[in-house]
Formats: sequence, C-alpha cells, structure tokens
Amino acid sequence: MASKTTTRRGERTPAEVLPVARVCVDVPLAHLDRPFDYQVAADQAQDAVPGSRVRVRFAGQLVDGYVLERVDASEYGKKLAFLERVTSPEAVLSPEVHQLARVVADRFAGTLIDVLRMAIPPRHARAEAQPSPEPAPPPEAPTAPGWTRYPFGPNLLDALRTGRQARAVWQALPAEDWPTRLAEAAATVASTGKGVLLVVPDHRDVTRVHAACAELVGEGGVVALSADLGPSERYKRWLAVLRGAVRVVVGTRGAAFAPVADLGLVVVWDDGDDLHSEQRMPYPNVRDVLVQRAHLTGAAFIAGGFARTAEAQLLVESNWAHEVVAARETLRSAAPRVAAVGDSDWQEVKDAAARSARLPSIAFDAARAALAAKAPVLIQVPRRGYVPALACGSCRAPTRCRRCAGPLALPGGSDDGVPRPPYCRWCGATEAAYRCPACGSRKLRAQVVGARRTAEELGRAFTGVPVRTSGGDEVLASVPGRPALVVATPGAEPVAEGGYGAVLLLDGWSLLGRADLRAAEEALRRWMTAAALAKPGADGGRVVVIADSVLAPVQALVRWDPVWHARQELAARTELGFPPAVRMATVDGSPDAVAALLDELRLPPTGEVLGPVPLDEEGTKERALVRVSRSEGRALALVLTEALGVRSARKDPDPVRVKLDPLEVL
Repeated sequence: MASKTTTRRGERTPAEVLPVARVCVDVPLAHLDRPFDYQVAADQAQDAVPGSRVRVRFAGQLVDGYVLERVDASEYGKKLAFLERVTSPEAVLSPEVHQLARVVADRFAGTLIDVLRMAIPPRHARAEAQPSPEPAPPPEAPTAPGWTRYPFGPNLLDALRTGRQARAVWQALPAEDWPTRLAEAAATVASTGKGVLLVVPDHRDVTRVHAACAELVGEGGVVALSADLGPSERYKRWLAVLRGAVRVVVGTRGAAFAPVADLGLVVVWDDGDDLHSEQRMPYPNVRDVLVQRAHLTGAAFIAGGFARTAEAQLLVESNWAHEVVAARETLRSAAPRVAAVGDSDWQEVKDAAARSARLPSIAFDAARAALAAKAPVLIQVPRRGYVPALACGSCRAPTRCRRCAGPLALPGGSDDGVPRPPYCRWCGATEAAYRCPACGSRKLRAQVVGARRTAEELGRAFTGVPVRTSGGDEVLASVPGRPALVVATPGAEPVAEGGYGAVLLLDGWSLLGRADLRAAEEALRRWMTAAALAKPGADGGRVVVIADSVLAPVQALVRWDPVWHARQELAARTELGFPPAVRMATVDGSPDAVAALLDELRLPPTGEVLGPVPLDEEGTKERALVRVSRSEGRALALVLTEALGVRSARKDPDPVRVKLDPLEVL
C-alpha cells in the first residue's frame, strides 16, 4: 500500500468522497453488536470498499473488522479515528451474505461477527493474489429421466428451468442415486445462468455429489468446499465462488453462506443429520439458514433425504413447501423387504429367543442368503469400539459405580488370561464384586456392543467371509459388490457396488431408548439411510431391524413410510408443546447466572420458563427452558439478545450459553 497521506505534524487527510466507513468490529460482545464509524484516509479511499477487511483501533486495541458501507458523514458527533489499515481490498463480505448473516444472528440471539466467522474463511494472502479462472459457459439442461419416477418431479424441474421459486421436500426412493438427482436439478438451474448451492453432511457426500455435478456441468463449473481442504485451497476455491468463476457449489455446513452469485437454487440433503448443526455461537442449522436464504434471495429450495424430520414436515403442512414423493407402486418395486422382531408368529416358533437375542435367526438367515447370492452384508452398530458400557445380565439395568454412580465398563486385555474386573468410567474405581441393586444378580452383559467386538463375533460365526469395519478414524467410502460382512456405525455406511444383499440393524433399543426429544426420529433416519443401500426386494434385498415391531419407527421402516412417521411426530410435539411446533431456548450456566438472566427477560405473552434443573450432581450448572409460540419466536430471540447485551455490558464473569431450537416458518 502507498504511504499515508499526511499534513503538518503527521495528520492524516480524510478521503474526499464518502470519507466515513461503517465497520463491523471483531469483538464478540453482545452489547457491541452494531457498526462503528471510522474515518477513511485519502490513501485508503480506493481500497476500503464495502466488504473489505480492515484493521481498526477499538478500546485501545487493534482488532479486525469488515467495512459494511461508506457514507458522507457520521452521526457520532465527535472526532472519528482513522482506519489503521486496509488488510485487503478484496470485497469478501457481499451484500447478500451480510444481510443473511444479520438475519441469522437476529434469529438465534447471536452477534453479526459470530456468524461472519462461519461465513467467511480466514484470509490467505498467496491464494488471494492468484487470479481465479474464467467462468465456464452455462451447461445444457439435462433430460433428467430419474425425476419422472416422482409424479411432481418433472414439474419441479420445469419450475427450476423457468426461474420460478419452487420449494420442495423431496422423499428419495430406496436405492436412489440421489447425487445424480441433485446434480440434474443443479444443472437445470445452471443452464439458465444462475447459481446453485448444495449442502450435504460430510466430505464423502461432497465427493459423490461433486463428481455427479462435474459430469453434467463440467469440472470448471462446480467447486467443492469442505473443512478438510486446508486453509489455502479452501480460500482459493471460496474466492472463485466470490468472483463468479463457478456457478455450482457443493459443500458441508460452512458452505451454506458461500457467496454464490445470482443464486437460483439451494439444497440441503438429509437435514436431520447432526452434522448440519453448527457447534459454535449462535448454533444455526443449515436447513434454517437455507430457508432464510431462499426467502431473502427468491431462490428455489429443496430439502431431500430418505427420511423426513418434523421440521421438514412443518414446511409442508404450513404450505411453505410442497412434497415430492413417489407413488406407492413405484416405492414397492424399489424398496427392500424389511422384517422386524416379532412381526410374525413363526419367528417365535422358530426362534424362542428372538426377542432377547442380539442377532436372532432371521438376521442370520438374511445374511446367509445374501452371502450365498455373492452379495455383501451391511451390519449397522450404534457405537464403535469394543464394549463401551455394561448392564445387568439378568434385568438389563445399567451398572453404576457404588462410589460415584458413574457408568461401569470393561477394560481391554486380561491379567494372565483372567479378564480384568469392570471399572468406573468417571472415578476409575474397580468393581470386582459387583451385584445389581435391582435384582441382586452378579451377571454382566454388554449394554451396547461396539463395531469392533461385533466384527469379531461375526467373523467367528461366518468362517471364511472377510469382515470390514467402517467408523471412527477409518471410514470407507465404498466396498466392492462381492461377499463380505461390513460392520459400520451410523453415518459411516459405505456404498456397495450393486447394493447390499442384506442390511442388519442391530441394537435398535439403544437408539430408541435415548433420553432425547428426537430419539425416535433419529433412529428411523439412521435406519432408513442404511436400509436404502440394500438391493430392491425383487432382487433379493432384505433388511432386518432388531427392535420390537409394534414401535412406530419400526412400523414406518417396515412400510417404508417416513412421511407417516413425520406427521405423527409433528402432531405429538404440537400437542406437548415441543419444537418445531413452538420456539424454545435453552439457557445453561451457573445457578446465579441462569437466575439473573431469567429475571431480566421480558417474555412475550405466551412465554413460559421451565426449570431450572441441575446438570450435574454438584449443582454447579443448571439449565432452564424458555418456550413461546412459534409466532412469537422473533420476540423471544430479541429479548434474549437484550438480556445477553445487559450481561455483556455489566461484564458479568459467569458465562451463559443460550441456544435456540432451529426453524421458524416464515
């Protein structure tokens, strides 16, 4: 940069045109969530453009910031400090992303700078100095025959082709080549010259969707954005999007804020996956961010998946979006044959222990038939590892330490061939003479057997059949279509060439028994994601779920009817006053901090406070729930923001975490 323009005694000269810059400073304090005015020096006039990165002096310290706009004069009424320097003249904060970030911050009781940290990657000077490639020409619109299996599929593509704002919740068929379907929708929009944003849960999905899009729009027309790229490469690709060099962007949750020019379509795949939920303040969900973005930009919106969340069902029932589902005849021809424990009387006759066995005879029969047909078998296990926890071998009550009530577990290895006694996972004390306080039994059993132990057991049961594991540090993207046992944790199931001959869903009770509002919905989503990898029933594909057939999620899987389950789930939450039927916030912190914040809340008429309740045995942390009607969700976010601002201005030492449940229908 040029040297500073000075007058007498080193004074800097203000810019002649638009000499005031309004800056968002990187100070994460709620009461400072507003722009601050700074003077622009004459030598900075060309570089300090709206959206550029700057360094400013704030409260005696040098901090980063973004120029939001340039104006003629300030309303501050006092002498303004000059910008210390312009870090880069690149306008990395586009007006659309700024507006979206502001809306997301307001909806989730966060600050603008919190959202901008998610939206804009850190600067990499070398990547910024490199020119981006020239934009590729628009591709031709694909024929997309796969969408004809859905009655409203052709109508959806026609709306995308003509630029109408289509909003759809797409229920993908079992064994559907969903990356190709999304690529066809993206290419349809890209052929009109508009931009497309596709957000998927993890890097394996990014790889599949990127490859499908590259076939239809060309390698130069699509870019992949994910955290595993490294800072230089990720920033280089992000700049290519910002500069309009590519029309189609595929990425994980951070890509929801990608600065795609002239956005025509936003897509979220498998919106119930917890990887779509940001773990940093203010904890937005990708689905909700893209709903807001579609509303602000007029872009089309698609939420797709094999299962359906209550939030997606709310979009349909509120008429904000239309559902795209296949006819039952088409579904029956594509779905595998699903069986559950106790769904027929002959199971009890053939295997009296079917309800209590971890791997009953129907599961063994399905695996043997698939291996005999030269097809692989997928076994989904809720956890990785060996034996994470223990339960009573007689009554299945969870084992607890007599000293601290922590969960017991078995250590690995043995002492001279003698298994080591269980130990407490909290305090580390051993329990050599454990006795169940409920029934008095000394027997122990694995509460949830991990993937590694399951692989060992199956290797002994199916001698000569290769066993592979996927999960944890080693996640397989695909496996060949030959006989093998593939043991995977939820979300790590590899794709099999030609599909799996059988899919076994073990330990269903451990998924359904979690103390979680979304336990049933999450169990069904994990099951259907794995079951969708099986061959159709006409080709011998079978799915066996080890869970009681009378349960609603199991019934939905057996009939392959996630829409029915989503309707039931939403109706139950509406009756009980749970999200997304209402807007709810959790407030976590020390008892004094939670009580102080609750006292300062000016709740809307429908507001109510539930709790607080302790989060630990010592009582050092508590949680309170604040609930309002869905129509007053914005008011709840506002009062929470005000209360956090008051705490921030007072410099209260005890931190408080506020998290709002996502999705409020516009």
